[in-house]
Amino acid sequence: MGVLNVTPDSFSDGGRFAHLDAALAHARQMIDDGVDIIDIGGESTRPGAHRIPAEVEMARVLPVLRALQGANVPISVDTSQPDLMRAALELGASIINDVRSFGADGALDAVRDGNCGIVLMHMQGNPATMQLQPVYDDVVAEVVRWLAQRRDRLEQAGVAPERIAVDPGFGFGKTHWHNRQLLARLERLLAVEQPLLVGLSRKSTLGEITGRPVMQRLSASLAAAVIAVDKGARIVRVHDVAATRDAIAVLEAVRAEQRQEPLAGETS
Repeated sequence: MGVLNVTPDSFSDGGRFAHLDAALAHARQMIDDGVDIIDIGGESTRPGAHRIPAEVEMARVLPVLRALQGANVPISVDTSQPDLMRAALELGASIINDVRSFGADGALDAVRDGNCGIVLMHMQGNPATMQLQPVYDDVVAEVVRWLAQRRDRLEQAGVAPERIAVDPGFGFGKTHWHNRQLLARLERLLAVEQPLLVGLSRKSTLGEITGRPVMQRLSASLAAAVIAVDKGARIVRVHDVAATRDAIAVLEAVRAEQRQEPLAGETS
């Protein structure tokens, strides 16, 4: 899943793609690089960010979505705004990726009766305050439990389970230690029994580990993506599509060899 932020205040790219021409050029580059899904976001949810009016978010996202109609990749829209969800689905969006897990009034109604994919993300608090003092007794167990409960709630509301993927929400109401705990034990999230999406690309936890500023975290982002896939992630949300595909291709090649019969002289 390739990230296409069309915000002027994105933590990861500083608003480089806030203008339509730049956004479309980046989308075309990601398609050339082999992206499987493009995720368009018009509201920054970085730590400390505040909500923006729905009309502002729609004015950022919908022109890009219209221009990408007919693209040969599914389009995801990263939003919590019900009006934008409905408009995006009318324009052919395939996935709604909501960091607030359809908790806003009207959000669940906007997606309930369609067939779009749905991404539920765990977040403690909200972007404006989530990093002030996040606390957990057992972050992995609590994230697993919350995602399972939220999935159950959507299923009870009539959403088919095959439409749902889950995201542990790295960096959303979690300290760097919480993020490392989640990554180290990511396979435990498979207990939710929904496809797992992981977004660690360029995040501050990687900067904490490496000491690198945001635009120098490619190597760390690739390592995180490979670890996530190796631990069961089905989707990785990334900024650097070509490099991530190469890194995962190496992992998949090794996995393929491990599935083969042992070489001469090897024991099984």
